[in-house]
Amino acid sequence: MTIKRHEGLAVFSSVVEHAGLVYVSGLVPKDRTLDVGGQAKDIFNQIDANLAKAGIDKTRLLKAEIWLKQIERDFAAMNAAWLDWVDPDHLPVRVTSEANLASPDILIEIMVTAAK
Repeated sequence: MTIKRHEGLAVFSSVVEHAGLVYVSGLVPKDRTLDVGGQAKDIFNQIDANLAKAGIDKTRLLKAEIWLKQIERDFAAMNAAWLDWVDPDHLPVRVTSEANLASPDILIEIMVTAAK
């Protein structure tokens, strides 16, 4: 089986396609001055662009993994942004957990898997 890797950073690919699945790497916000809802929307835009590289959209999502720097403080705002973005007729499975993210100004990171 072939594996298709899309550009990324020096240490990982941004998108990998294999066996009918599309894996989008963990994404952090480009604009880290935003609150968690704004950072989530920033990441959702990146997810849309990365899924498009594989020729699909968010209706093909199977799984989302979300990490929040402060889950008690930010879960409601993140979830509101999520509900504004996700297709209610094509909801993926999801997990949300708290994590010590790579930089103090990163409030959220998201990774998704989708069906090709």
